[in-house]
Amino acid sequence: MSRSKSKRPRPPSSEPVAPESPAVAPVAAQPEEGAASTAAPPAAEPAPAPESAASSPGAPVSGGLPLNAARVWLSAYRVEVGLFLVAFVVLASFSSQRFLRQSAAPHFVYQAQAWLEGRLDVDPRVLPNMEDWACVRVVEGDKVRCAGRPLPTDRWYVSFPSFPAVAMLPFVALHGYQFNDTSFGVIVGALAVALFYSLLRFLAKEGETARNRNENVALALILAFGTLFFYCAIRGEVWFSAEVMGVALTCLYVRNAVRAQRPLLAGLFFSMATLTRTPLLFTGLFFVLEALCPGPEPRLAQLKALARDWKPAARKVGLFTLGAAPLAGLAAAYNVYRYGRLSEFGHAYLFNNRVNVDIDRTGLFNWEYLPRNLEAAFFKLPTVSLSPLKLAYDPHGLTLLLTLPLLVFLLVPKTRPRLHWPAWLTVAVCALPGLFYQNTGYMQFGFRFSLDYTPYLLLLFALGGWSLRNRAVLAAVALGVLVNFWGAVAFRGYTELVRNW
Repeated sequence: MSRSKSKRPRPPSSEPVAPESPAVAPVAAQPEEGAASTAAPPAAEPAPAPESAASSPGAPVSGGLPLNAARVWLSAYRVEVGLFLVAFVVLASFSSQRFLRQSAAPHFVYQAQAWLEGRLDVDPRVLPNMEDWACVRVVEGDKVRCAGRPLPTDRWYVSFPSFPAVAMLPFVALHGYQFNDTSFGVIVGALAVALFYSLLRFLAKEGETARNRNENVALALILAFGTLFFYCAIRGEVWFSAEVMGVALTCLYVRNAVRAQRPLLAGLFFSMATLTRTPLLFTGLFFVLEALCPGPEPRLAQLKALARDWKPAARKVGLFTLGAAPLAGLAAAYNVYRYGRLSEFGHAYLFNNRVNVDIDRTGLFNWEYLPRNLEAAFFKLPTVSLSPLKLAYDPHGLTLLLTLPLLVFLLVPKTRPRLHWPAWLTVAVCALPGLFYQNTGYMQFGFRFSLDYTPYLLLLFALGGWSLRNRAVLAAVALGVLVNFWGAVAFRGYTELVRNW
């Protein structure tokens, strides 16, 4: 396949599920049933045809139907559109000069461009840095991590799941290696805020929560500016872009997984989410629980009923698997081609990385990592210096009690509706891999891996019955916004520190 002509940087050596819009068509007015026949014109003189929309003064000459459909859509989703615009403006403003340029870690851009050039690996001559790339070397027929000086036969890959690169493909096709992943991340972040509101609105409409529109808007804004989502959405960079896109895809997945109503779509969005953030694989439990117990009846009774009629649940799980299978199969084949293993995305092949010693000694996951990850997630506090006066954060983590203070209200809910336990179990299985992982997420503000299950935590708050007018709740929200505002303005990532940006 011929190589793309898109401009390359110099080598380093030189440096809601929306409802279908109804078809809008003019319909002739019908006389009321029982109206006098004298209202109709005589047969000899047929009534003139009504004036068409195209001939009406001020009406568009063509495209009336699409215009009407757009108006219907905007009317139905005006709140989502408003939230998208507000989130976009605020996130873009805090992104500041970053918004105008490509991030320092545009791995997904380089992966997408490599595909467009007809290669599955990344051209090592154009890598923007050496941070978190996988390098594979074949030694006596075995694929091993590159050691020492790179060789011409080494193959370089993005060491992260690849769906964000798929999403960027059309834009990279237009802009090549120079595509701005930072502004793309801001747009995806604003879209995620709108999608989260759409999810909450759907749940309220279905009777799963008792929240009104204003409360759902507030919760969507809390996601945007009162959680770690805030600083992740304004940075670009491979690590944070994946977290933000994972939130957007989680909203789409849950929306279709509730009561297992749309198993094919749920499976599709689940596979997209998993191929964006691997820990989201474990959120598949949410769909399984919804397929087994979709009704308001007691769960034990529903589980007993499965013994008599298990086929509907099995059919839904089968359709869910069918929806997830295409992307999952492609990703598995890609992993086998690159690393020789179905589930390996590349972290075992990180080139010259500080975590390689731990990976070689105990693997990617181990009980030994639990204490430091628990500390990063729950016990690390800011440090205060008096001379000079300075407030600082630990780049290994910061307690969730500060970055998501609403967490305390989840432990004492006022109500426990149907989705309470499915959401909690999903949080548990999604959180566990990160707690046993070889890396806390460094460098970061807060424990960024918690963003994988933050939508479920806020959903639990929506289910829990606490009023957003409660003074303690308002204080927690204010604290979360203040802390995450600090993170948005103060955090400097690894690549920025290295390059003195």
